Amino acid sequence: MSQEVRPAAPFGVWERTVAARYLRTKRKNGGVALISTISFVGVMLAVAVLIIVMSVMNGFRAELLGRILGFNGHAYVAGGVLTAPDRELRLRHIQAVPGVIQAAPLVEGQVLVQGPAGAQGAIVRGMAPADLKATKIIAGNIKQGSIKDYGAGEYGGDVILIGDRMAAAMGVGPGDQLSLISPSGGATAFGAAPTRKAYTVGGVFSVGMSEYDQSFIYMPLEQAQLFFGRDLAVDVIEIKLADPDQIAALKPAIAQAAGADSIVTDWRDKNAQFWTALQVERNTMRLILMLIVAIAAMNIISGLVMLVKNKSRDIAVLRTLGAGQGAILRIFFMSGAAVGALGALAGLALGLLFCTYIKEIQHFVEWVTGADVFNANIYFLSSIPAKIDWSEVAGVTFWSLLMSFVATLPPAWRASRIDPVEALRYE
Repeated sequence: MSQEVRPAAPFGVWERTVAARYLRTKRKNGGVALISTISFVGVMLAVAVLIIVMSVMNGFRAELLGRILGFNGHAYVAGGVLTAPDRELRLRHIQAVPGVIQAAPLVEGQVLVQGPAGAQGAIVRGMAPADLKATKIIAGNIKQGSIKDYGAGEYGGDVILIGDRMAAAMGVGPGDQLSLISPSGGATAFGAAPTRKAYTVGGVFSVGMSEYDQSFIYMPLEQAQLFFGRDLAVDVIEIKLADPDQIAALKPAIAQAAGADSIVTDWRDKNAQFWTALQVERNTMRLILMLIVAIAAMNIISGLVMLVKNKSRDIAVLRTLGAGQGAILRIFFMSGAAVGALGALAGLALGLLFCTYIKEIQHFVEWVTGADVFNANIYFLSSIPAKIDWSEVAGVTFWSLLMSFVATLPPAWRASRIDPVEALRYE
């Protein structure tokens, strides 16, 4: 009794064996090997660049968001609460809102700073000692001196904190003095008179953003009120939340606690144009780089078309031995897809490796070239940030594999349609 012969399973051992053999082209098919190598390198670099750029963009957003919102408030209350007789009571009500971790009265004003090495403009931020200690981005980043004398003395004393870039520009350190000149001091019979006073630098902070380290001075709240002629008034109440992204849900409760005559704004209003521009740039860059990945994957078509042309006789022989059109299609599909898949995986590894050691790579490039490749005065950060978003990495990998698979289908389909009689006619 004859045994029934079953057809080979799709993507079976013999199909994979033939596909792997076609990938190991001989010397006479060197042109195919060269194009396959170029396709592999193109997909690898495109995937790596996409991962690196998106990680750097994510790093920029995370670093800027963390430092900007760590240095500044998440919400601001102005209006009637600032002059109301029950301001302290309203302030406690704001602090009692669930999710609010800090509510600090502030006085801010512009001054001219004069030091041994020169003069420059700056912003003085008047803040109570307890609120300053709760601001971790300042209290936790004191590089020189300390904050122990901040707020000590009559009317808050004369000890101030400055950024490290300002300290370097002014040529001062802890214990040295700076002269501050305010154009709007106390009121006189002839109007507001400029105020000039010498202050002692108690500590030098560094938050890692040149804009803040260069331009801001922290002064005790009472001293700032006296220096700027505010009497007992404040300019704004700065609020910080446990989660800045919850501001939309907490804003009504904050407004209710502050009173109907108060105005509540948040960090989204203050930085709306900046964050919108950053998001648009991020989306545009992602689209452009995804197109580059697709273009790199299209190189696979060239190599596979040449491979099909060179293997026409082999295809005809396989067809006469019983291989179906589907088997031929799968063989050449696996040959082309393997190039794209290996390129995508190599690009994935290269991109992740680059992002992991991006600071070391930056330092090496700067050491070799002797140039500052990442100017903190321009980018506001001291080093290139990179934050790997694994969902984006998975999306990039999926997209590159999809493009590689799509690119192999036309030449693989063409191979499956070759007529064995026509292919062998002139052999």
